[in-house]
Amino acid sequence: MIRVCHVSSVHRMERDVRILPKECVSLAVAGYEVHLVICAGQEAAKEAALKGVHIHRLAGVSSRFERMVKQTWRCFSLARRIDAAIYHFHDPELIPWGMLLVFMGKKVVYDVHEDVPKQILSKAWIPAFLRSPLSSLVAAIEWLGARFFFSIVAATPSIRDRFKRINPDAIDINNFPLIGELDSVPIDWRDKQLQVAYVGGITRIRGIQEIAKAMTLVRTGVRLQVAGTFSEPSLERQVKGEPGWKLVDELGFVDRAGVAAVLQRAIAGLVTYHPAPNHVDAQPNKMFEYMSAGVPVIASNFPLWLEIIEGSRCGICVDPSKPQEIAEAIDYLASHPSDGEHMGRNGQAAVKERYNWSVEEKKLLEFYRMVAAA
Repeated sequence: MIRVCHVSSVHRMERDVRILPKECVSLAVAGYEVHLVICAGQEAAKEAALKGVHIHRLAGVSSRFERMVKQTWRCFSLARRIDAAIYHFHDPELIPWGMLLVFMGKKVVYDVHEDVPKQILSKAWIPAFLRSPLSSLVAAIEWLGARFFFSIVAATPSIRDRFKRINPDAIDINNFPLIGELDSVPIDWRDKQLQVAYVGGITRIRGIQEIAKAMTLVRTGVRLQVAGTFSEPSLERQVKGEPGWKLVDELGFVDRAGVAAVLQRAIAGLVTYHPAPNHVDAQPNKMFEYMSAGVPVIASNFPLWLEIIEGSRCGICVDPSKPQEIAEAIDYLASHPSDGEHMGRNGQAAVKERYNWSVEEKKLLEFYRMVAAA
């Protein structure tokens, strides 16, 4: 049995839908001995063990500095003791340790969830004058690491194409939904409520301020269900001061069953991100999860997102900077339930045919067969 080790210093197992439930479980079912080094609660680790994945729990950290320095060392120390044949890590701050594993004779794969150099350009916590040089530095580190690693696994085709210029073995394993996770209950549009949903981390560049403003312009009595937590206290105070927040039901972080319940009631899901550099070519999880749950999508009008949403006839694309357009899309779906139902079913069909983890799982397993045989 081939032993593989996935490693993350950034993600928490309960909140990440890519590492454990998709990649690690798929590999365990396929017969690999799978180890995962990650922050995780005790009960979650027990549940993962029942799925055939060995969890090596990391303690939480109190600062970014501690995570980038101490936590990465803890990751490397644990991973090295596991003595796997293949190491698969998920965070750019682990690149130096991944290179050290290469020098130790190990096969190392770098899983790129985000276009990090572009992402840095929009990070509010980084001083504006540092963003460009820091972005260039991270791009250089990724370039160096990619030349050493066995291969790159990218979460989107655009990220794959960036790395293919460095490592021709780079592939994309898209973060598409698991069939049956959010669509296990048959849709009955008569049970829908006048609610729209926002699921995920709440940040400025994900459009929460424009969404809050849009709620004051909605004319059909729709309420907004927010399932997520704010990224920073100052943003939370500012957004909650908006008059539209009175039309919001704040749910906090909810688990996967909770997400399914929220979407079961909703007439639409919102993913109106700002056109930040790392958003325009992104494929956000929530977009495909809304589709999987049979919920029409109200999304930003980026070219790629237009291609997905309008190509599948599963939602409405709007200018994310214009609350009026967001409000009009909400009102349309509230006033035209038959159209909303058709859009929801179209999105669900698109996921079942194309945008699902089963398709990506086959790519992952073929990739691992290639790595193991090399």
